[in-house]
Parts: sequence; structure tokens; C-alpha cells
Amino acid sequence: MFPMLTQFLNSGQQTIRAARYIGQGFMITLTHTNRLPVTIQYPYEKLITSERFRGRIHFEFDKCIACEVCVRVCPIDLPVVDWKLQTDIRKKRLLNYSIDFGICIFCGNCVEYCPTNCLSMTEEYELSAYDRHELNYNQISLGRLPVSIIEDYTIRTISSNLPQIKNV
Repeated sequence: MFPMLTQFLNSGQQTIRAARYIGQGFMITLTHTNRLPVTIQYPYEKLITSERFRGRIHFEFDKCIACEVCVRVCPIDLPVVDWKLQTDIRKKRLLNYSIDFGICIFCGNCVEYCPTNCLSMTEEYELSAYDRHELNYNQISLGRLPVSIIEDYTIRTISSNLPQIKNV
């Protein structure tokens, strides 16, 4: 009889705990219903990204020594580095460098471990294309710096830290 009584008390406590968790979840849902929607007119209004945002990778061809550290630290071996050994000076000469952003997971390991700082992350987040092969960037397209959102006079910037703006 005693084990049956303790089992009944435990099930009652579990029921009360489950009801409390459901109530807390419902209260969170209710707090979100009072928020007003904010519509951003995309091409003309853009969010300012945070300082730690990891966007498209920028590559500086002149700084690269073809050490292939970026390939070794990439979890999916993504950067393609083509080089030729110059036997007279016993150094590698970089021929081609490319990254396929259709596959890239933007982890930033290649940027972190590059010994010559030839790789850096930009604030560009608009990597969209109709054909996935257009997302394969070579050293020329990786070398182009995107226009900063803050410096572009045709775009109204919206900070994600400021109170939300109501559009009427």
C-alpha cells in the first residue's frame, strides 16, 4: 500500500510540474502576440550587421603564400589552392584560389588560421544567385571589396539594436 501511495504522490507532482511548464510556454507565446510587425523594404533598407558577423570572405592575392593552411583547417576542405613550385627560389607561386560559397558553412576557420592575413570576413550577406555555379568565387571575385552598407547613400540603414520602427 505504501509504494502505491508514493507512486500516486509522484504522479501528482509530475502533473503539476508539466502544467506549470505548459503555462510558462503559453505565457511566452502571449508576450510575442503584442509585438507589431516591422517590414523592411529590402533593397532600399538594410540591417546593420553586428561586429562579429561573418559574411563573404575577402581574399588578397598578393599576401597569400600558398601554404594551404586554410584548406587543412576547413571542416569540408573547401578552398581550392593551385600553386606551382618555383625550383630556382624554392618557393610556391600561387596560380589560382577559389571558394565555393554554395558549400561554405562560414565557420571562419580559414580566416582565423591564415598566417599572412590574406583572408578576412566582410559584412556582405547577399550571396544569392540563380545558378549555384555563380557562387564559386575565384581570386578575382574574392578580391573585390563590397560597398559598405553604412557608406552607401542609396540605402537607409536600420540598426538591429535600436527600438523597432513602425511602418504605417
